[in-house]
Amino acid sequence: MEGQVQEKIKFTGCIISVQPRSNVWRYRLDNRTHSMTGYNLFMVGRAAGEERQFSVAISEKQQGKLRFHIGDEVSGTAWTKKYAKWEYADYYRAGSLKKLASSLLVDENKVPPWIGEVPELAVYDWRGCRMLDTRSYKGKCFTCKWACMANVTIEYNWGVSQKFRFESFCYGPKNCKLYKMGKPRAVPYKGESPSYDEGWLDDICTERRGDDD
Repeated sequence: MEGQVQEKIKFTGCIISVQPRSNVWRYRLDNRTHSMTGYNLFMVGRAAGEERQFSVAISEKQQGKLRFHIGDEVSGTAWTKKYAKWEYADYYRAGSLKKLASSLLVDENKVPPWIGEVPELAVYDWRGCRMLDTRSYKGKCFTCKWACMANVTIEYNWGVSQKFRFESFCYGPKNCKLYKMGKPRAVPYKGESPSYDEGWLDDICTERRGDDD
């Protein structure tokens, strides 16, 4: 696959959501593997000379050092994507990160969406996730620290070709009143009718915790 020409850009903005960054590998219905790779900062501000909403991928080390959360004013540099189908964030390889102004840390609410400080990636990995309706993700769940838009690779023809897309997931409590799974998700494979992930893989991914965890 031929990649796009990359460009280093500068950005400044106010954070409107901090979410885990995840890569998901799908193969029929035999496997749905999740791996945590960092965090995505969603901001409103100026990037590459334009005023707009945008997102920047950062590492766990960067998040641990600067502890970004909603309301913070942030500046930095980042690179445009080489492969647009592989990465949901608008920019990645962030550097020169600075917190220009810090908002007050929000105590955890007892009701969703949960907008407190995001945990370490190991916490997300242990909790596991369920499929999240895309409209819910873009709506009431967008600010929640348990929401995630993952980069998904589908093994379409084993060892020969793959397909790519983005899927929304939820790492939050199973009894969340805002949660909706959405429609079953088709998993295509060459020469066969697509399989459908109807939610039973969610049960396997989250079997370690109860309804209120």
